[in-house]
Amino acid sequence: MQLPNKLFAPLITICVLAAGITAFADVKVGSAFPDLASFKFEGQLPAELKGKVVIVDFWASWCGPCKKSFPVMDELQKKFGPQGLVIIAVNEDEKSANMDRFLKENKVSFTVVRDAAPAGEKLIEKINVLAMPSSFIIDSSGKVCFCHNGFHGAETKKEYEKEIESLLKK
Repeated sequence: MQLPNKLFAPLITICVLAAGITAFADVKVGSAFPDLASFKFEGQLPAELKGKVVIVDFWASWCGPCKKSFPVMDELQKKFGPQGLVIIAVNEDEKSANMDRFLKENKVSFTVVRDAAPAGEKLIEKINVLAMPSSFIIDSSGKVCFCHNGFHGAETKKEYEKEIESLLKK
């Protein structure tokens, strides 16, 4: 009997996280983050990311921790945006209506796009994200400096602030 792939993804995520293995197999700390402009997103990316500290946050409307992370991301954007932080939330919902419904209930000041490319061409597949939410913090030269699996409330917020501040000082 063959089980649908949708049943395997959560199991793989649980196993990977339980084993303490990073969920970012293809993009790691120290590597260059893929050029966002080369992917097909629904929505508009910021015009200029060069020289900015960027958080790329992968999320979905069905993800409980994602909903909890949005107010924190919004607060970070408002606090650090004037200093050069750009947050880009990359939605992974199959249907744009689900994303739209989520965003009506969760207003934000940062950029939101949907990874709507055909299978095999999605950003999430290229960098092998296995957990929601997952975030990459990228320095002003485009290099990944920090990765986060999940969202753990005040603990994660404190880590983000420390990491953002360290990169904005460079």
